Amino acid sequence: MSDNTLLAGPALRRLRKREGMTQSAMAATLGISPSYLNLIERNQRPLSARVLIQVIDRFDFDPRTLREDESIGGIDGLARRLADERFADLNIDREEVSELLNSAPQAAAALARLYDRSGQDVGGVNDSLVESRREIERWRNHFADIDEVAEKLADELRLSNSDLGAALTERLREKHQLSVRILPLEVMPNAVRRLDLHARQLQLSEMLDRSSRNFQIAAQLVTLEQREAISSLVAGPQFDDAAARQLFERHVTAYFAAALLMPYGRFLRACEQTGYDFTVLQRRFGVSFEQLAHRLTTLQRVGQRGLPFFMARIDRAGQFSKRFSGASGATLLESDVSCPLWIVHTAFERRGDLCVQSVFVEGVDAGPTHWITIARTVDAIGAGDQARFVIVLGVEARFAAQLSAAKGLSLDPESAEAIGLGCARCYREGCRQRSLPPSGAPLQVDRLARGVTPFEFQGLDRR
Repeated sequence: MSDNTLLAGPALRRLRKREGMTQSAMAATLGISPSYLNLIERNQRPLSARVLIQVIDRFDFDPRTLREDESIGGIDGLARRLADERFADLNIDREEVSELLNSAPQAAAALARLYDRSGQDVGGVNDSLVESRREIERWRNHFADIDEVAEKLADELRLSNSDLGAALTERLREKHQLSVRILPLEVMPNAVRRLDLHARQLQLSEMLDRSSRNFQIAAQLVTLEQREAISSLVAGPQFDDAAARQLFERHVTAYFAAALLMPYGRFLRACEQTGYDFTVLQRRFGVSFEQLAHRLTTLQRVGQRGLPFFMARIDRAGQFSKRFSGASGATLLESDVSCPLWIVHTAFERRGDLCVQSVFVEGVDAGPTHWITIARTVDAIGAGDQARFVIVLGVEARFAAQLSAAKGLSLDPESAEAIGLGCARCYREGCRQRSLPPSGAPLQVDRLARGVTPFEFQGLDRR
């Protein structure tokens, strides 16, 4: 059955009960047989386009509510939550996740909501971050209306790499009577951008490189010119607190700025023509590697899709400060920390180099397992050498032929580096890099012999 097939039985059944109708009465209203309606309600038949139109016309029905699973990220979103170590002994597979979503979507949404509010969705971090990230995930980090508006604005400004900063600066001056001023570090020690309306200045830190300056100017420009569009998008979700809403608004604003610097159609064509050559793309669009990585996760326009990348930012301790799955279906970002065998840790010792690795993710019950990952160090904005992270991009190995960075890399899954989801969620035996025993696995201590790994444990049946 196609992924696009609309199985909406529970929603249709709730609509019928809300209207106080029997199956026979609703079937007559929709022009179908009661037995066919019964099959639709039991998700044994999809909801056809003809019947959907009848439902909308006869019952003034919002069709968006028929895909309730989208609010929790669909099968991938629920599978990610159920892959938590707390459920490891239940061996929940992807088929069971699909069955739950199809048969009881509201129960699945309730389960996801309880999980998210437990504060454990991304390693027990702040609830506001969890809530904001959940909304980004619901959109799969793709905002089609923003891309369309940004493309038109970019065409209007006639942006190009050679005069990018000048075009943005001139727009601020002409339309908003704002000048751009670069201030020394001692004047802006704790800020990279500040809008001084009294002086009619957009003030930027001297610590920003050219790509970061352009991005900050673009972000200020869209804040001024696209306030209504941004506010309308942010007003949609029902956030529990103001901080989550503000974080989501900041993400949408940054998305808008990136879409202005890398207009969708032109950017996608450049990606395809160059084989996603990151170095060429950075120079052509005047962006940093981190800005480029963000944009690569958003290429999901209907009829114009790019490769489904995921992206993350990781510190030296293996902690995630950013992670965007996009349309990749990646679950390897959902642990508290990253596996020390992953190339992201080696990248810290190879500053500025593109480090490429084929990885096979073990212990994943949902989503793809064989990936091509590309990692590179970046310095924190305005911090120079004081703070450094690694940005990692990943795409399924089956797309490697379209990726210039994967040329010459073996795509045999058997030769891929086996990694886990961090030691506490990894059940691989014999790993000499292990720092912690896996959660829930009984430890075995042999008084007569010492193994080659620090922890011996009884293997769990992960089938």
